[in-house]
This record gives sequence, structure tokens and C-alpha cells, in this order.
Amino acid sequence: MTDALTADAREHGLAGDGVTNDQPAFQRLVDSLGAACAADGRPRVLHVPAGRYLIRDEPTVWRSGVSLIGAGRGATCFVLSNPGDRTTPVPLAWFTAARHGAGRDNHLADIAFAHLEIDGSGVTTEEYDPLAKGLGLQYVLRGRFTDLYIHGTAATGFGCDFLQDTVVESVLAEGCGRQDSGEQMGGAGIGIGVGGWGGVERLTVTACTTIGNGTNGIFVELQSEDWVPPRGIRVTACHAEGNRFGISDWGADGLLVTSSTMLGNHEAGFDVSAQGTSGVGGRGGIVTGCVIDGNVRDGIGLGDTTGPYAFRGNRISGNGRYGYWEHNLAGGDEEPAGEIVLEANDIRGNALDGVRVDAPMRDPAILDNRIRGNGRRGAGAVSGGGDGVRFSESSLTDEEADWPADGHRGKEVSVGTRTALVTGNTATELFLAPARPGADTAWPDGVPPAGSGYRLPAAPGLRAGLTVDAAVSGAQMHGNRIGDDRPSDARTQTHGMVITPDGSWTNGRVIDNDLRDNAVAPKRFDTPPEGCRWRDNDD
Repeated sequence: MTDALTADAREHGLAGDGVTNDQPAFQRLVDSLGAACAADGRPRVLHVPAGRYLIRDEPTVWRSGVSLIGAGRGATCFVLSNPGDRTTPVPLAWFTAARHGAGRDNHLADIAFAHLEIDGSGVTTEEYDPLAKGLGLQYVLRGRFTDLYIHGTAATGFGCDFLQDTVVESVLAEGCGRQDSGEQMGGAGIGIGVGGWGGVERLTVTACTTIGNGTNGIFVELQSEDWVPPRGIRVTACHAEGNRFGISDWGADGLLVTSSTMLGNHEAGFDVSAQGTSGVGGRGGIVTGCVIDGNVRDGIGLGDTTGPYAFRGNRISGNGRYGYWEHNLAGGDEEPAGEIVLEANDIRGNALDGVRVDAPMRDPAILDNRIRGNGRRGAGAVSGGGDGVRFSESSLTDEEADWPADGHRGKEVSVGTRTALVTGNTATELFLAPARPGADTAWPDGVPPAGSGYRLPAAPGLRAGLTVDAAVSGAQMHGNRIGDDRPSDARTQTHGMVITPDGSWTNGRVIDNDLRDNAVAPKRFDTPPEGCRWRDNDD
């Protein structure tokens, strides 16, 4: 067998019957193939025919030069479980710095995982363990991960770090991070630690789909604050839906995100922040040609970064709070974000402000955007109950109501001690977000009985195209259309531009912007701009 470049799993002791524990035979075969590759330098391929292969109580340590190729999603399925030891995480394959001494000089080279399914629903640990992944490999060189379906893992589904000259493509990660509260490490669909190879990590993540995962759909995360944030990482043509965050940059330099869709995520469609292990936000990234729509709270959340960052040619629409939110986390980087670019985006129909600045910015460029018809959360406070009021797992209906369409989007509805977030509404029905990513109900404590009383709060009075509630200096703001193009009696975007008492706008240029056709006024400056050139604006 050591001379053969390919091996068939069934011919070497794996049963694939869904009953037999195949882990011991699997480990022996991987070790044998790895030893053969180490002896002659020729990579081996392990073919796994259709079947359900039970991997119980012990993860498989992977070897360099060994590829795992199945017969297709649903055909070849590895079923992970740990009934004999709830303290042990059981990824299908692992090779880590902490457990196995992985590093630049002890890496996995020339490996592939393709055409198979990983079912992690049978692994539950006594306490949340970020190693309870589907795949958990570190320091991979010339890897390829393609056509994988990973679901139901306790922690991250595809959780591989430090990937050099590697492609991750057509990975579907669904319902991963089961045991992650949302505040713990990992718990993503696709989570990739970066920085281990140095200042450049050549990685492409493409055509992947992530649905209903506990934290991020897809994220890259710098693993040490002392490391250089790496360049060279690209995320293209991916879809992130119903996760806590859609796609996140937690410490890369120059992350390129293109042609991707981020829909219905709970916190933000796209996030840059210091929430990762290193406490370092991303910088120098470019997000272009993406649809960021219908997220429960914000479309884009950016903070804890010195910048620069650029968002060009995106649709940022229908989100439950802000289209774009500039903010910092407590304890994160408090320096002004420098040279943030918002250019040629369609920022439309968000529930509150189209663009909201709650953290300092230096030299931003706001160019040629259409910031139209935001402030949709315009409905007043409401309470009701009794006949005609009923509830389902994901809705509240009041047959006597006459609400403006989406006028309650993003509000929290209260029913006694129960609460849920509204994602949209018709005249008589509220649509509710799942209680957590991947949940099948908005009501973790049970659906309220018919007729129960409910309450909805009032809308904020100011819902502008652009609201500045922090110090902004040196801005270049040119060629934007910031208004509400609907009939005057249907407009909800109250102002084109607002500077609050806590905000300021100093120096820079504001030229050739159209601030007309808002519900209340083109602008409201509680703090007047200072030292800037303001001309040729329709206001």
C-alpha cells in the first residue's frame, strides 16, 4: 500500500455503515498514507465511497500530503460524535500548534478535502470548546477545500487557520456554533485565523455559503496582536445569511470582499471591529459590488480601526437600524478612523439613518452615493391585545392594526417579559427575527398565547440620510443625492444631513450635493460646521 498513490477507504477497514466506529481505521490509514508521502515525497489521495462514516470520541490527526476525496455531498458523510467523553472535541481532522506543534516549519502541505459532508450534530461538550469544529487544521500550504457541506457543529464548521497558497471554494456551512452564546471565540460557519505565515497570506475564499451560524458566516481573525496583519486574502462571490455577523474583518490588511451577498444577519451584514482574539480591527480593506440587505440591525458596522477602508458600488438597503454605522467598541482602538471611503453606494430604505457616525473620523471621502428613503422606522408607539391578536413562531398579527409598511422595522416588541426584534411589517402583521442565529422561533420561552398584550416603542424623531454624532475632520463630501424620492406624504428620511450637539464637522469640502426632498428639512446643524468649504449644494 505504501507504493500506491491512491487508496480506497473501504478496502482498508472503514465500514461506512453509520454504526461501526470508523475512527481507528481512519487514523491508521491516514498515518500510513502520510508516512508513505514523507518517505518518497509523493502526495497520496484517500477516496471514500458513498456511506455514513462514524467518527466517535477521538479526532483524527491529519498528515501532510494526504487528501480526502468523497463521492459528493450527501453521498459521503462523516458523522461526528462523542458519547463516550463529553470533554473531548471531535473534529473530523485536526492539526494545531497547541496540540501537535504545527508551525511554519511543521505544516501540512499538498492536501485537499473535497466532495463530502461533515455532520457535527452528535458532538456536545460539557462546556463550550472552540476546538469542537468540523475541520480544525493550522498551517496549511497549497491546500484546497472544495464542495464541502459542514453542519451542526458545536463550534466553528470550517475552522482552519494560517492558509497559504490555498483555495476554499463551494463550502456550505450551516447551523454551526450550536454551543456558542455569540460572545465566545469561534462559533462561525467559516472562521480563518490569519497572521501565522507573516505579512502575506495568499488565500481565496470563493463561492461559499454560510447560513444560520452562531457568530460569523465568514470571518478572518488576526491571532496575535504582535503579528503583522496579513495582506493577500480575498473573499469573492460568497453568501452569508442569518448569522450573527455576515462577513467580518477582525484583523486583516487589505481584505478584498467582492460580489457577495450578506442578508438577514443579526448584528451586521459586514463588520470591521476588534472583537477577535487579538483585539485588532481590520484595515486597508475594499468591499465592492456587494448586496448588504435586510440585516436585523446594521448593514455595515465599522470601528476599532485606524483605517483606511473603502466601500464602493454596494447596495446597502432595508437594514433594521443603520445602513452604515461608524462606531468603536469599549476598550477597542479609540483613534479616529482615517481615510474611510464611501463611494457610489446605493444606501436606501434602512430603518434609521442611512449613514451614522458615532466615532471620530479623519479625512473621510463620501462621494457620489445615493442615500435615499431611509428612516423607515417612522411609526409611533403602539400597544394592543385581545381579540384579533395572535402569534406564531416568527410573527405577530393584529387584525385591528393599520401600520405603515415597515414602520416598525428594527423595533423590539414586548409581550409581557418576552421580547423579539421586528424585521418588517405589513398593515397588520409583524415579522420577527429568530431568537438567535439558526433558531426556528423568535420566542425562546414559547409562543405567547393568542390575545396577549403587546407594546411597540415610538420611533426616533431624527432619521437622517447622514447623521454626525462624533468629531469628523477633513471630510471630502461631493456629488451625493441625500433625500427621499417618494411622495411627500410618504417620506420618512427626516433630513439630508444632521450634526448633533455632540458631533462636529471641521475643515474639508462639501460640494455639489443634493440635500432636497427630505421629510422635514435638507439639514439640521445643532453644531455648525467650521472651517470647511461649502458650495454648490442644493439645500
